[in-house]
This record gives sequence, structure tokens and C-alpha cells, in this order.
Amino acid sequence: MGKIEFIALMALLMALNALAIDIMLPGLQEIGASLGVENENHRQYVISAYLIGFAFAQLLYGPVSDRFGRRIPMFVGLGIYIVSSLAAILVPSFAALLAVRFIQGIGSAAMRVITVSIVRDIFGGRAMAEVMSLIMMVFMVVPVMAPGTGQVVMLFGDWHLIFVFMAVMAAAIWAWMYFRLPETLHPDDVRPFTVRSVLAGFRIVLTDRVALCYTLASTFIFGALFGFINSAQQIYVGIYGLGVWFPVAFAGVAAFMALSSFVNARLVGQFGMRRLSHGALLGFMAVNALWLVLTLAWPGHVPFAIFIVLFALSMFQFGWIGSNFNSLAMEPLGHVAGTASSVLGFMGTAGGTVIGAIIGQSFDGTALPLVMGFFILSVIGLVFVLIAEHGKLFQPHNKAV
Repeated sequence: MGKIEFIALMALLMALNALAIDIMLPGLQEIGASLGVENENHRQYVISAYLIGFAFAQLLYGPVSDRFGRRIPMFVGLGIYIVSSLAAILVPSFAALLAVRFIQGIGSAAMRVITVSIVRDIFGGRAMAEVMSLIMMVFMVVPVMAPGTGQVVMLFGDWHLIFVFMAVMAAAIWAWMYFRLPETLHPDDVRPFTVRSVLAGFRIVLTDRVALCYTLASTFIFGALFGFINSAQQIYVGIYGLGVWFPVAFAGVAAFMALSSFVNARLVGQFGMRRLSHGALLGFMAVNALWLVLTLAWPGHVPFAIFIVLFALSMFQFGWIGSNFNSLAMEPLGHVAGTASSVLGFMGTAGGTVIGAIIGQSFDGTALPLVMGFFILSVIGLVFVLIAEHGKLFQPHNKAV
């Protein structure tokens, strides 16, 4: 498999997770009406239930993939994703839908954990950051297209067709991987699947200061993103009245993130992960501070043009933070890549989901809870980066990172 095909496949495997989140957004109102959900904030549970299953299942896939290889656990996860997508068509109640979404998240966790493990099996240092940036660039195309795709799918039926679409996409990617991707786990890196071995692997990950602190920083930054996803429909449609133009606004910001990942891939080999991500984190915090001041000072709501420009600038910085922080966390853990990806992915997703849910459930008819959350979380992220780097930013440890 060539590098371009490899990046495309890895990106689409990870994108199944984003698809399962973002394609749902235009259908949340119809789902709520169809299944008798009265509180509009409760519709967000369709996203949260998926993310909870996604978070906890990651703890299993890493150790399993370190023992049995990357292919078989990935096929199992894809199978769960496909079956649960089809099961959602038959649910009789909102509670049943949440249960199915939880199971779908369990399947999707394989794509997050094992994809990162596969990349780490093959690449390290700045090369890994470059590949992860390109994967994230393709991955970000999904948020650009998913809400609009969901809207188009619903032109031909109701919200059930969205789940059919997800099942078909996952089946196509399953076949692609089966025929084209060989096993990437090196025989020397196989670890026994025992309680003692798994706990030892967890201990290696959790006692590495750099890996742990960059993961915690990512957790809080991604919590801001999850908070936006939870309340995006209410802000774009409820506050700014975009109606059917909601997917266009959502796609525009996601396109900025995709562009950011592409630029990062071009620059990371020259400047290194630390210089780019540290600068982006400071820029992220500065933009969010300005956004918060304007939100507090403006009578009523900040005009949509100002809101979307500041949000897009914030997300451009986010594009440099995500892939580099992930690569920095994984860099010292190549010998336990599956377990490392599992633990770090669980921490980032579980923590980000809880933080995002708090922000989403704080929605009060204004954008203030979201904007305040973005700023506070950026400050917390900076604190953990400073701990990881002994208080010194922009200092490459060697020319590989």
C-alpha cells in the first residue's frame, strides 16, 4: 500500500467516528419529535451516549491489539459499528436509541485506538506528526460534509436513513482494509493479554510525564470542541436562525480545521511539533479571550459575522494543537503503542465528553457558556503543557520532535 492510499484509509477509518457524530446533527430535532423527547437539551444525549461507549471501549482495544494484532480487533469493531447502525432503524423508543448509540460507540472505539497504533507502528517523531496531520486533514472533510450529507439523506426519507448510510460506509471501508492493509504489529512488540501485563502497560503510560500531561491538555481542549458539537444546532439555528444553512456554517469552520491540518503537515518537519503546537495553543487562548470579552460586552448576541470569524480562527489554531499533541503523547510509547493509544484515547474521549456535556447542558439561550468554556479550557490546557515541559515552551527535545 502506498503512502497516499495508507493515509486515505487511516483517515476514513477515523472519520467513521466523526461521521457518527456530525451526520446526526441535522436530524436531532426530528429524532426528538419522533421519539417524544420534550426537553431540547436532552436531544444531545444522542451524541453523549455514543461518546460514552466510545470512550470506555478504548481501554480494551489497545491491549487486545497489542496481543492479537491490529487487523482482527479492527474488523470486530467495524462489525459492531455496522450491526448497531442497522439496529438503530428498529428502535421503539429514545432510551433504546441511546442504548444502540452506546453500542455503536463501542464499535467505533476500535477505529480510534487501532488506527493511531497502526500509524505509530510505521512512523515516529515528526514523520508521525506529518502523517497524522494529513490524516486529520482528510478526517476534517467529514465534518465539512456530514451535516449536509445528513440533510440530503433526510430528503429521501426520515432520520432512519442516516443510520443506513453509516452502515454502508462502514461496510465499504471494512472491505477496503480486508483486501489492502497487512498486519503492522511487529512480532517483537506483541504483549501477553493478561491482567498483569495490561496493568503494567497502563502503568508505563500513566507514569510518563510528557505523555500524561499532553493527553490531559488534549482532553480539555477537545472538551471545548465537544461542547460546541453538543450545542451547535441550538446556537446556529436557535440563536442565529440559520435554518437549512446550518450545515453550511458548520462545514465552513470544519474546512478551516482541515486547512490548518494541511498547513501543519507542511510545516511540522521544518519547525517541529512543539514550536507549532505551543504557538497555536497561545493563539487559541488569545482568540478565545477576545471572543469572551466581546460576548460579555455586546448587548444581546454578538453579530453572526463576528461570531463565525472568531470561532473559525479559534478552530484554525485547534487544527495545529490536536494532531501534534497526540503525536507528542505517543512519541515515547512506541513499544506499547496499542495500550498507549487505548489509555490516552480513553482519557481524552471520556474527559472531553464529560466536559463537553457540561458545556452543552449549560446552554441558556446564549453563546456565553460555550465561549467561556473555550477560554477556561485553553488556560487549563496551557497549564498541563507547562508541566510537561518543565515551564519552557517552544523547546524541541531533539530534531525528531
